[in-house]
Amino acid sequence: MSERNVNRSRDEAIEKIEYYIIKNKLTPHAKIPSERDLCELWGFNRTTLRSAIQRLVVEGKLYQKKGSGTYVAVPKLVRNLQDLRSLSKEVSENGQNLASEVLSADIIECNKQITKKLHVPLGHKIYALTRLRFIDDEPATIETSFMDNERFKGIDLHDFSKESLYSVLESSYNIQIVKGEERVGIAYATEYESELLKIEPGQAVFYLTGIVYDAKEQPVEYFKSIIRADKIRFASILRRREEE
Repeated sequence: MSERNVNRSRDEAIEKIEYYIIKNKLTPHAKIPSERDLCELWGFNRTTLRSAIQRLVVEGKLYQKKGSGTYVAVPKLVRNLQDLRSLSKEVSENGQNLASEVLSADIIECNKQITKKLHVPLGHKIYALTRLRFIDDEPATIETSFMDNERFKGIDLHDFSKESLYSVLESSYNIQIVKGEERVGIAYATEYESELLKIEPGQAVFYLTGIVYDAKEQPVEYFKSIIRADKIRFASILRRREEE
């Protein structure tokens, strides 16, 4: 069988599985039939069906438990790249729960990279906060935030396992975040990251970096995030420019 036909058969199997889930009104965490049963139901060979299932696992539509079977996954959280809402708001609006574990919260000296991003002198005191964020009790992201400690005096006294960083900036420091810039790339989880995120070492993850600014266009936060690709996906709204 040609590669084209193999891909077509796999795509047909994907469509069959997705339609089966819809037709039978399977909800998240519902178990789908075994590979053998689905092959007998639709006449696909085992390799084709397994390839289809793996594609749906990668896309975050299914997940597998070793020795147990394949299950319907919770839909991924969709983050709009042009939206400045905090993760906590987006998770809440998606009907899910967000929790945080503070991995570290330190006052460090500014290096060259942070100097460039936050527009502060080399050696300046920086508040560095790293959190593991959970969506519905599943680890989803590792987020590190860097902020000017002198500008935000006392920020290290807050408990960011319970408080929202952006809410604290707004309520305690009268900061309104009005714009930002960010870049999304692909990275591969280190052993440390994979242990925290409960994924395999070397698994592909999103690597997000960016800066957010206040109303005076001063940088407020420089951030880095490692994000599980099976939990969150990114989208953007395209607008056609007016013809000149």
